[in-house]
Amino acid sequence: MEKQKLTNKEKYWILYDVGNSAFVLLVSTIIPIYFNYLTGTAGVSEVNSLAYWGYAASAATIIVALIGPILGTIADTKNYKKPLFTISMMVGVIGCAALAFPTSWVVFLAVFVIAKVGYNASLIFYDSMLVDVTEHDRMDVVSSYGYAWGYIGSCVPFIISLVFVLMYDKIGITMGTAMMIAFFLNAAWWFIVTIPLLKNYEQVNFAQMPAHPVSDSFQRLGHTLKDIKREKNIFLYLLAFFFFIDGVYTIIEMATAYGSALGLDSTGFPFALIFAKCSKKYATDLLIKICILAYTGIALFAIQLDKQWEFWLLAVLVGMFQGAIQALSRSYFAKIIPAEKAGEYFGIYDICGKGASFLGTTLVGVIAQLTNTANAGVAMITILFVIGFILFCKAAKLNK
Repeated sequence: MEKQKLTNKEKYWILYDVGNSAFVLLVSTIIPIYFNYLTGTAGVSEVNSLAYWGYAASAATIIVALIGPILGTIADTKNYKKPLFTISMMVGVIGCAALAFPTSWVVFLAVFVIAKVGYNASLIFYDSMLVDVTEHDRMDVVSSYGYAWGYIGSCVPFIISLVFVLMYDKIGITMGTAMMIAFFLNAAWWFIVTIPLLKNYEQVNFAQMPAHPVSDSFQRLGHTLKDIKREKNIFLYLLAFFFFIDGVYTIIEMATAYGSALGLDSTGFPFALIFAKCSKKYATDLLIKICILAYTGIALFAIQLDKQWEFWLLAVLVGMFQGAIQALSRSYFAKIIPAEKAGEYFGIYDICGKGASFLGTTLVGVIAQLTNTANAGVAMITILFVIGFILFCKAAKLNK
């Protein structure tokens, strides 16, 4: 494929990854720490604090998993995708800014769930926009650039926020004021970099306006679910995606839990760009297979972790393939589904990703407790990648 610069529409689409990634990094670093501060002030134990945070994250996941497919189906209707994307994005942005106000940990947690639901819902519409902003053979490159620049974009407001949060006493402000600045800054960043997409996006692929858009959307979703069972290539891919992305999310959780989340961002940017270049020369399914095999090796390495430097190395290794496997999985799926049904298909795709986001960590915990050894729990991650790899190979053969 000839070398071609990104079009304006592609750049505007990528910018949303730059914007929302700031919220993602905030959720994995500063927000949990501030929540612990609020619960600690209220006399809540560390164990209960961790449990409540887990419940809130699960609630946001379940809500979007339930409403995602039908919202995606409605978004496929002509001229519906941009308004639904705008509403969900604004719920996330306003929710992020609103986190600055609660002094009660209960209210803070409720606002967080609302913000997370808005963010997650916006991704369903955003991912499905890929079929409208670029050509079929450029989806891998554009999707990879989204993740790559998302890593860099998340660091800009995060670093500024970190200065205020860590040095609030030297600056002469309170902890609450520092957090207010951080939440407002990240919300503003998220909204401002999304403006070009809001102004210029056009829904090219769509379903014609039915007499009853909402009720007809439920019917269309039902037909699509039946079609997926018949379309074995898509069904097998979604099943494969469920397993291998489950392993990815579980390892990311491990790296983040050991305080090395920044290692993911430091290596994610260059390697996402490298895979974007590779996607021009090599088949997408081959690159995804390489990523899955690499993660299998990472999972095996994780079994024997017992030194600090090994945890940092884990984060770096995860960062090398994290953006690539997420970006290529997204673009690969976009290429095998009907473009005019991208919203409802990505709604189902989102369920597979969200469902996988807690299965792996639960499995690791249960196996570790039953065997009384952490290594056995971590070893289960390898099995997830092996299953995902086998299913993906079968799906790739059908798609060829």
